[in-house]
Amino acid sequence: MQRSAQEQEGISMVQLGLIGLGKMGFNMRERLRAAGHEVVGYDRNPEVSDSESLADLVSKLSAPRIVWVMVPAGEPTRATVAELGELLSEGDLVIDGGNSKFTDDKINAELLAGHKVGYLDVGVSGGVWGKDNGYGLMVGGAAADVERAMPIFDALRPEGPREEGFSHAGAVGAGHYAKMVHNGIEYGLMQAFAEGFELLESAKVVEDVPAVIKGWQRGTVVRSWLLDLLVRALDEDPELDDLEGYVEDSGEGRWTLEEAINNAVPAPVISAALFARFASRQEDSAAMRAVAALRNQFGGHAVKKVGG
Repeated sequence: MQRSAQEQEGISMVQLGLIGLGKMGFNMRERLRAAGHEVVGYDRNPEVSDSESLADLVSKLSAPRIVWVMVPAGEPTRATVAELGELLSEGDLVIDGGNSKFTDDKINAELLAGHKVGYLDVGVSGGVWGKDNGYGLMVGGAAADVERAMPIFDALRPEGPREEGFSHAGAVGAGHYAKMVHNGIEYGLMQAFAEGFELLESAKVVEDVPAVIKGWQRGTVVRSWLLDLLVRALDEDPELDDLEGYVEDSGEGRWTLEEAINNAVPAPVISAALFARFASRQEDSAAMRAVAALRNQFGGHAVKKVGG
């Protein structure tokens, strides 16, 4: 259950600018407001925006300001941070809560430092459920900046001990690095559940696959929120026939593997999960055609001809 403004009594209320009111940003604004904080949002969609532009948003905030950025990673975030650098003043603080690559954080922090503006990077987990359940937060940056933003973090994180839903991972970049690894682990967990589902579906001896998976929710070592979400999906579509087996990746899995290589850390599960996503996008696999040809060449194994 989310903290109410009354439950926040004794905790300082803050004013926050929030840029990007998509699925997560919109819900974060609602959760922060429910906790008693003042949030001024900006989004290119005027139907959800509280301000007309970044300059207008900054003008509505009292110095020293805190501005949280929730826009797509890469150039959109870099451009937003650069524009904020020109608009904000000494002593202000920018928080990047998107899925930026950790190597971008040092660049953003140095750019803002030239304007004497602070910077924190925050890995945020919780998806569309975060509004009610809270968000897991992984933060990188200076301790003083983290402490200054703590009322915001406390409102966004889940109920319970702070250390179970919030971590100050280290210096600038550490928050997004931690979230990158988190998402790499997520790839592996999802792939394991997916393969188990397919095996159960293929086995003639198992007659009720959704019932088996639902029965794992209590008492088993694989119980988890991801399992609960799989059960929810099966409740809606018992054989998942309404979906195509096409899965995108948002970048974190690739970055995790890059870091595994850079640090000589074996990561076979995460790598296999990422490659499985790549395979899901292939209507016709050149690699599998080559395997079929080789099996036919050395063993005379049957092959299926195109159009045959």
